Amino acid sequence: MIGLLQRVLQASVEVGDEVIGRIDHGLLVLIGVERGDTRTEADRLLDRLLGYRVFADAGGKMNLSVRDIGGGLLLVPQFTLPADTRKGMRPSFTPAAAPEEGRILFGHLVGRARTSHPAVATGVFGAQMRLSLVNDGPVTFWLQVSPGRP
Repeated sequence: MIGLLQRVLQASVEVGDEVIGRIDHGLLVLIGVERGDTRTEADRLLDRLLGYRVFADAGGKMNLSVRDIGGGLLLVPQFTLPADTRKGMRPSFTPAAAPEEGRILFGHLVGRARTSHPAVATGVFGAQMRLSLVNDGPVTFWLQVSPGRP
């Protein structure tokens, strides 16, 4: 399972003309579900997202997590993240989980996030979405949790 996280001053997601999720200072995370992912990988990825230290402490070092600062967490499903782009001029989506598997695991991740963190917003699996964000830094990290690996 992949999480492309961006430290943001604010972020929102729209479906149609409606803003369905919005956060202030925190993390916007694009979530990609890969073939073979299970709830175990979703749980490990969420633990990493909530504990990943990308916010500055009083000394200016990245020592604080979104949990530490009480920041927002905006989770957005992103089917294209697991794409294989190593050859050719068109991505292959064979590494991505089947849509129903992806929907189930994204739903599990969101459910667990809402019980573990006070400020969680989400996009909609399978919907055409528009994201707006103000990247803080910019600070962007790729986190990947593979089956059988921490």
